[in-house]
Order: sequence, then structure tokens, then C-alpha cells
Amino acid sequence: MSRVGRVERTTKETSVLVEIDLDGSGQVEVSTGVGFYDHMLDQLGRHGLFDLTVKTEGDLHIDSHHTIEDTALALGAAFKQALGDKVGIYRFGNCTVPLDESLAQVTVDLSGRPYLVHTEPENMAPMIGEYDTTMTRHILESFVAQAQIALHVHVPYGRNAHHIVECQFKALARALRYASERDPRAAGILPSTKGAL
Repeated sequence: MSRVGRVERTTKETSVLVEIDLDGSGQVEVSTGVGFYDHMLDQLGRHGLFDLTVKTEGDLHIDSHHTIEDTALALGAAFKQALGDKVGIYRFGNCTVPLDESLAQVTVDLSGRPYLVHTEPENMAPMIGEYDTTMTRHILESFVAQAQIALHVHVPYGRNAHHIVECQFKALARALRYASERDPRAAGILPSTKGAL
């Protein structure tokens, strides 16, 4: 059964298309106009082994906020759509990823209940290219709200802002991959005692 999500989202500020195949091989085509964000979404697809297409046109003449936020909202909605009924998946996933001096720990529950816990080092460099580093938390908030998952992201240490953000996306990719994969021992079973996710 195909596990593909496709979302088109258009406002006065942005036009976004996201397609994701949870059972892909990490083929990625991303264009948001924000170079570092493209790089992070590429990490998400490749390390999650998701086939991912993202095409966003936004009001970058103002700044990158709307473009980044609306892309994350569409990505979360597409991920939720691709999960379908969640029957037979692992549901939980976690991964710890180092990137030189930085470390990210990510744990996810595809619970149907949006909740985010996010910590990262303070006093990071404010910008990576045209990417505002305060947007990382907002990306995760937006994704979680639409995907309806519980997500805990913790960066206990790190110095370089590029590394701090990138290891979060890599760990998120792997945790989502593990949680969304089909469990061969639980075929046809919804991983919930409530009978609903």
C-alpha cells in the first residue's frame, strides 16, 4: 500500500507544494529560496529515506519567516497524510546524532497528539546565511502541529550554529524513519491500547 502524502498550500504570502513517500530511498528535490533550509530539508529526506519534493515560492523580499513556516506546515500535513491509518508501524522512534562538537537527541511518538519539547544551546549565532537560527524551534512547532506527533529534541551541547541545527535535522530524520517504518511482527495491528492514534 502506497504511503505518500501530497499537500499544496497557497496564501497571499507563499505557495507551497510538498510530496513525501515514506517508503522511498532518499531521493530529494527541494527549492524554497532559503539555501540553508533547503540543505536541512535535504538532510531530512536523505537520512529518513523519504522521497521528498518541496517547492516553495514566498515573500522573501520581506524575510524568510513565512517561507520557512509555511513549508514546515505543509510538510507536517503531508507526513500525516502519508502515515494513513498507522496500522502496523513501530510508532516510537529515537536517534542520537553527533556532528563534530554538537550532539542532538530526538525522540518521537506518532501519537496523534501534538506536543513539542525543544532545547538547544543559548547564544548561538543568530544567522546561518539567510536562515534565522531562532526558526528551528518554529519549524518543529509547525511540523508537529500538522503532523500531530509528540516530539522531543534536545541538544545538550554544541558551539557551531550550523552543526547544532544540522544534527537536529539528521536525528529527526532517523527518528521519524524508525517510528514510521512497518513492524513485521505487528502487521495489521494498530500500536495503541486505546484503539486509536
